[in-house]
Amino acid sequence: MDDLFVQAGDLPTWHQRCALRVLRLFGWRMRFRPLPGPRGIVVVYPHTSNWDFMVGLFGKWALSLPFRWLAKDSLFRGPMGKVLRYLGGEPVDRSTTSGTIQRQAERMLAADWYWLAITPEATRSYRPNWKSGFYHLALAAKVPLLLVYIDYPNKVLGVVDHIYLTGDKEADMAAIAAVYAGHQGLHPEKAAPIVLSDKRPAP
Repeated sequence: MDDLFVQAGDLPTWHQRCALRVLRLFGWRMRFRPLPGPRGIVVVYPHTSNWDFMVGLFGKWALSLPFRWLAKDSLFRGPMGKVLRYLGGEPVDRSTTSGTIQRQAERMLAADWYWLAITPEATRSYRPNWKSGFYHLALAAKVPLLLVYIDYPNKVLGVVDHIYLTGDKEADMAAIAAVYAGHQGLHPEKAAPIVLSDKRPAP
Protein backbone atom coordinates (compact mmCIF):
# COMPACT_ATOMS: atom_id res chain seq x y z
CA MET A 1 0.00 0.00 0.00
CA ASP A 2 1.13 3.55 -0.72
CA ASP A 3 2.85 4.71 2.47
CA LEU A 4 1.53 8.24 1.86
CA PHE A 5 -2.04 7.16 2.58
CA VAL A 6 -3.09 8.48 5.98
CA GLN A 7 -4.33 5.90 8.50
CA ALA A 8 -6.42 6.71 11.57
CA GLY A 9 -3.69 5.24 13.77
CA ASP A 10 -1.25 7.82 12.39
CA LEU A 11 -3.27 10.70 13.82
CA PRO A 12 -2.67 11.89 17.39
CA THR A 13 -6.07 13.26 18.41
CA TRP A 14 -9.61 11.92 18.56
CA HIS A 15 -10.90 14.82 16.47
CA GLN A 16 -8.44 14.09 13.68
CA ARG A 17 -9.26 10.39 13.68
CA CYS A 18 -12.98 11.17 13.62
CA ALA A 19 -12.60 13.47 10.60
CA LEU A 20 -10.62 10.82 8.72
CA ARG A 21 -13.20 8.17 9.57
CA VAL A 22 -15.96 10.36 8.15
CA LEU A 23 -14.01 10.56 4.89
CA ARG A 24 -13.50 6.80 4.94
CA LEU A 25 -17.21 6.28 5.62
CA PHE A 26 -17.92 7.90 2.25
CA GLY A 27 -15.19 5.92 0.54
CA TRP A 28 -12.47 8.60 0.52
CA ARG A 29 -8.79 8.05 1.24
CA MET A 30 -6.22 10.77 1.80
CA ARG A 31 -2.57 10.96 0.81
CA PHE A 32 -0.33 13.38 2.68
CA ARG A 33 3.28 14.52 2.73
CA PRO A 34 4.57 17.08 5.29
CA LEU A 35 4.51 20.67 4.09
CA PRO A 36 7.80 22.17 2.86
CA GLY A 37 7.61 25.21 5.16
CA PRO A 38 5.38 27.41 7.32
CA ARG A 39 3.90 29.44 4.45
CA GLY A 40 2.57 28.74 1.01
CA ILE A 41 -0.39 28.55 -1.32
CA VAL A 42 -2.68 25.55 -1.58
CA VAL A 43 -3.94 25.19 -5.15
CA VAL A 44 -7.11 23.07 -5.18
CA TYR A 45 -8.07 21.56 -8.55
CA PRO A 46 -10.35 20.49 -10.09
CA HIS A 47 -13.22 22.37 -8.44
CA THR A 48 -16.46 21.28 -10.11
CA SER A 49 -18.86 20.57 -7.23
CA ASN A 50 -20.09 21.93 -3.90
CA TRP A 51 -19.01 18.60 -2.40
CA ASP A 52 -15.37 19.63 -2.92
CA PHE A 53 -15.65 21.98 0.06
CA MET A 54 -16.87 19.22 2.40
CA VAL A 55 -14.20 16.74 1.29
CA GLY A 56 -11.52 19.41 1.71
CA LEU A 57 -12.88 20.53 5.09
CA PHE A 58 -12.80 17.05 6.60
CA GLY A 59 -9.34 16.55 5.13
CA LYS A 60 -8.21 19.77 6.79
CA TRP A 61 -9.63 18.65 10.12
CA ALA A 62 -7.97 15.24 9.80
CA LEU A 63 -4.59 16.88 9.30
CA SER A 64 -5.31 19.56 11.93
CA LEU A 65 -3.70 22.19 9.73
CA PRO A 66 -5.27 25.69 9.82
CA PHE A 67 -5.45 26.27 6.08
CA ARG A 68 -7.08 29.60 5.24
CA TRP A 69 -9.19 30.69 2.30
CA LEU A 70 -10.48 34.01 1.00
CA ALA A 71 -14.04 35.09 0.26
CA LYS A 72 -15.77 38.38 -0.49
CA ASP A 73 -16.23 40.48 2.63
CA SER A 74 -20.02 40.67 2.29
CA LEU A 75 -20.26 36.99 3.25
CA PHE A 76 -18.74 37.74 6.65
CA ARG A 77 -21.43 40.18 7.75
CA GLY A 78 -23.80 38.93 10.41
CA PRO A 79 -23.66 35.68 12.40
CA MET A 80 -22.31 33.62 9.48
CA GLY A 81 -19.11 35.65 9.67
CA LYS A 82 -18.04 33.86 12.85
CA VAL A 83 -18.73 30.47 11.31
CA LEU A 84 -16.75 31.28 8.17
CA ARG A 85 -13.80 32.54 10.21
CA TYR A 86 -13.90 29.37 12.33
CA LEU A 87 -13.68 27.35 9.12
CA GLY A 88 -10.60 29.32 8.04
CA GLY A 89 -12.23 32.01 5.94
CA GLU A 90 -10.84 35.52 5.65
CA PRO A 91 -12.72 38.45 4.10
CA VAL A 92 -11.32 40.30 1.11
CA ASP A 93 -12.55 43.58 -0.34
CA ARG A 94 -13.14 42.94 -4.03
CA SER A 95 -14.10 46.53 -4.74
CA THR A 96 -10.43 47.43 -5.07
CA THR A 97 -7.74 45.39 -6.81
CA SER A 98 -4.86 47.86 -6.66
CA GLY A 99 -2.05 46.44 -4.53
CA THR A 100 -4.06 43.37 -3.49
CA ILE A 101 -1.30 40.87 -4.33
CA GLN A 102 1.37 42.81 -2.44
CA ARG A 103 -0.85 43.29 0.61
CA GLN A 104 -1.69 39.61 0.74
CA ALA A 105 1.98 38.67 0.35
CA GLU A 106 2.89 40.93 3.26
CA ARG A 107 0.15 39.37 5.38
CA MET A 108 1.46 35.89 4.65
CA LEU A 109 5.06 36.77 5.43
CA ALA A 110 4.14 38.51 8.68
CA ALA A 111 2.50 35.36 10.06
CA ASP A 112 4.34 32.50 11.74
CA TRP A 113 2.25 29.98 9.78
CA TYR A 114 0.09 30.87 6.78
CA TRP A 115 -1.08 28.49 4.09
CA LEU A 116 -3.77 29.95 1.86
CA ALA A 117 -6.10 27.70 -0.15
CA ILE A 118 -7.15 28.96 -3.57
CA THR A 119 -9.30 27.44 -6.32
CA PRO A 120 -7.78 29.01 -9.45
CA GLU A 121 -10.88 28.27 -11.50
CA ALA A 122 -12.82 30.60 -9.16
CA THR A 123 -16.07 28.90 -10.13
CA ARG A 124 -17.63 25.44 -10.26
CA SER A 125 -18.77 26.09 -13.84
CA TYR A 126 -16.55 25.72 -16.88
CA ARG A 127 -14.20 28.55 -17.75
CA PRO A 128 -11.48 28.50 -20.42
CA ASN A 129 -8.54 29.18 -18.09
CA TRP A 130 -7.27 29.62 -14.53
CA LYS A 131 -7.21 33.00 -12.84
CA SER A 132 -3.60 34.04 -12.33
CA GLY A 133 -3.78 35.60 -8.85
CA PHE A 134 -2.33 32.54 -7.10
CA TYR A 135 0.66 32.57 -9.45
CA HIS A 136 1.53 36.22 -8.92
CA LEU A 137 1.00 35.89 -5.15
CA ALA A 138 3.36 32.91 -4.91
CA LEU A 139 6.05 34.82 -6.79
CA ALA A 140 5.55 37.99 -4.73
CA ALA A 141 5.74 36.13 -1.40
CA LYS A 142 8.38 33.65 -2.65
CA VAL A 143 6.43 30.72 -1.25
CA PRO A 144 5.82 27.20 -2.61
CA LEU A 145 2.63 25.77 -4.03
CA LEU A 146 0.91 22.74 -2.54
CA LEU A 147 -1.04 21.12 -5.38
CA VAL A 148 -4.12 19.44 -3.91
CA TYR A 149 -6.38 17.26 -6.00
CA ILE A 150 -9.84 15.87 -5.22
CA ASP A 151 -9.98 12.79 -7.42
CA TYR A 152 -13.57 11.52 -7.57
CA PRO A 153 -13.13 8.41 -9.76
CA ASN A 154 -10.54 7.04 -7.33
CA LYS A 155 -11.97 8.75 -4.21
CA VAL A 156 -8.54 10.14 -3.24
CA LEU A 157 -7.77 13.49 -1.63
CA GLY A 158 -4.14 14.22 -2.50
CA VAL A 159 -2.11 16.58 -0.31
CA VAL A 160 1.37 15.55 -1.39
CA ASP A 161 2.80 17.53 -4.29
CA HIS A 162 4.83 20.72 -3.76
CA ILE A 163 6.51 22.91 -6.35
CA TYR A 164 8.34 26.24 -6.39
CA LEU A 165 7.57 28.56 -9.27
CA THR A 166 10.40 29.74 -11.50
CA GLY A 167 8.66 32.70 -13.15
CA ASP A 168 8.69 30.90 -16.50
CA LYS A 169 4.92 30.63 -16.92
CA GLU A 170 4.91 28.00 -19.62
CA ALA A 171 7.31 25.73 -17.74
CA ASP A 172 5.57 26.30 -14.40
CA MET A 173 2.11 25.56 -15.78
CA ALA A 174 3.41 22.46 -17.55
CA ALA A 175 4.80 21.21 -14.22
CA ILE A 176 1.46 21.91 -12.53
CA ALA A 177 -0.46 20.15 -15.30
CA ALA A 178 1.79 17.09 -14.93
CA VAL A 179 0.81 16.76 -11.26
CA TYR A 180 -2.91 17.01 -11.98
CA ALA A 181 -2.85 14.67 -14.99
CA GLY A 182 -5.26 11.78 -14.49
CA HIS A 183 -7.15 13.32 -11.56
CA GLN A 184 -10.77 14.19 -12.28
CA GLY A 185 -13.45 16.14 -10.45
CA LEU A 186 -17.05 15.09 -9.94
CA HIS A 187 -17.99 16.80 -13.21
CA PRO A 188 -14.92 16.51 -15.48
CA GLU A 189 -16.56 18.49 -18.26
CA LYS A 190 -16.58 21.56 -16.00
CA ALA A 191 -12.85 21.52 -15.22
CA ALA A 192 -10.92 24.48 -16.64
CA PRO A 193 -7.87 23.87 -18.82
CA ILE A 194 -4.67 24.39 -16.86
CA VAL A 195 -3.63 27.66 -18.49
CA LEU A 196 -3.38 31.12 -16.95
CA SER A 197 -5.94 33.76 -17.86
CA ASP A 198 -3.19 36.12 -19.04
CA LYS A 199 -1.89 33.51 -21.50
CA ARG A 200 -4.89 32.05 -23.23
CA PRO A 201 -4.61 29.28 -25.82
CA ALA A 202 -5.20 30.13 -29.44
CA PRO A 203 -8.79 29.54 -30.65
